Formats: sequence, C-alpha cells, structure tokens
Amino acid sequence: MTASTPRLGRALGLLACALVAAAACEPRERREADRSPAPGGDTIVDWSAARERMVREQIVARGIADPRVVAALQAEPRHEYVPVDERPQAYADRPLAIGYDQTISQPYIVALMSEALEVGPTHRVLEIGTGSGYQAAILDRLGAEVYSIEIVTPLCERARKDLARLGHARVRVRCGDGYAGWPEAGPFDRIVLTAAPPEVPRALLDQLAPDGRLVAPVGVDTQHLVLLTRGADGRFLSRILEWVRFVPMVHEPGDR
Repeated sequence: MTASTPRLGRALGLLACALVAAAACEPRERREADRSPAPGGDTIVDWSAARERMVREQIVARGIADPRVVAALQAEPRHEYVPVDERPQAYADRPLAIGYDQTISQPYIVALMSEALEVGPTHRVLEIGTGSGYQAAILDRLGAEVYSIEIVTPLCERARKDLARLGHARVRVRCGDGYAGWPEAGPFDRIVLTAAPPEVPRALLDQLAPDGRLVAPVGVDTQHLVLLTRGADGRFLSRILEWVRFVPMVHEPGDR
C-alpha cells in the first residue's frame, strides 16, 4: 500500500479490527475447545482470547491492514507451535526459542512478511526455514500452495507432523539445504525466507517467477527485511521494509 491511499488503508484497518472483534462472537463450543490448562498447573488458559489480544495490540495497532492476514493470525493456534514450557509466552510480542538454536518469529514480523508477500489463493509459495511450521500455516490459511524447506532435521520432522495434526497436511515440507531452493517445483509466485543470508541466493532469485515477490531478512551484523519484486522483464526492484534480527541462514544440512 502506498502513501497515496490513506483512505483505503484506514478502511482496511477498520475491517481488520472488525474481524478481531468478530472473534468474540465465535460459537461457544469453538471457544471452549480453545481452552486448556497452562503448562505446569491447573489454570485454564483461554487461548482464543490471548490470540485476539495479540492481534488487536500487536498486529492491527501497528498498521497491518490486510484483513486476510489478520484473520489468519486470529485463527491459527500459535501456542501449538512452541515447546510446552514456552506456551505461556506464545502470544507475547517477541520471538521464542523452539530448540536447536532456532526461534519462532515475533507475531508482528510474521504478519508483516505475510502482508508484504500479497499472497493469493492461486499462488505457489516457497518458504526457506520451516522452523516451527507457523509461518507455513499462515500461508496455507491464505490459500497458497506452500513448499517449505528446513535444514535442521528434527525441526523439519516435527513441523511436518504438527502441520498435519493442525489441519495443514497439504503443506509440503522438505528436510534439506534452502540455498538450493526447490527447483523441480518452481517457478514460485512468492518466496519467503525466515533465516538471514548475507545476500539472497542466486538460486532463489532464479526460481522466482516474473511478477513475483520475495521477502527476506538480509545481512550479517545488521539485517534488514527486504522486499524484492521481479518485473515481467526479469529485472528486480528492492525495497527495505524494516530493521530485523533473524538467525543466520546456513548451508550445511543436518543437525546443528
């Protein structure tokens, strides 16, 4: 969205807020099914209310206006993608450890990257860095055909199982090196990286279709979230979206 469309931005923001408010009107059975004991105790946590608060305070309040992205974050049970001992913080405004020196990204960053991709229901999307599987689940909710690669084998296998368990069995997950991409499944309409390379790998640029969009954290000591768009003529345009801090993208497959 450009600065020349403030009315449209306000309208989409109001619609997004309406979607958040509508969550309070969910059927009672659904809301009660989204309650469970907190780890290590008998206190019942209303996860749906926690998600609603997260979306209202962290997502909509910071300007994420795409109602489809807002609805996806409202619906997806983020607490299911983190280790049990991290669940009390599942909807906090920060990344969380998921093991093997990896993290699940801050909710706002997931929303920002998803919105910047402008994913449509016919798009084929490549994700580099499956991690917990949460970003892939959001992309699946947006209707994309998702291919995701994770270099850490135990995380890859766990994410595959969790995605299937949580209704995202159509997401294809591969264990391996993301630097090579997934050439036999390309070209991709959208590519997203959830780990930071020093620069975007050439193989991924080659697998981005004309009129495609790629979102990635790029850099070593200083990282920026970058949006690359590929024109019909094959040329790339770059725009910095945000200063960020992601785990580095590595070459070696297997455990770390």
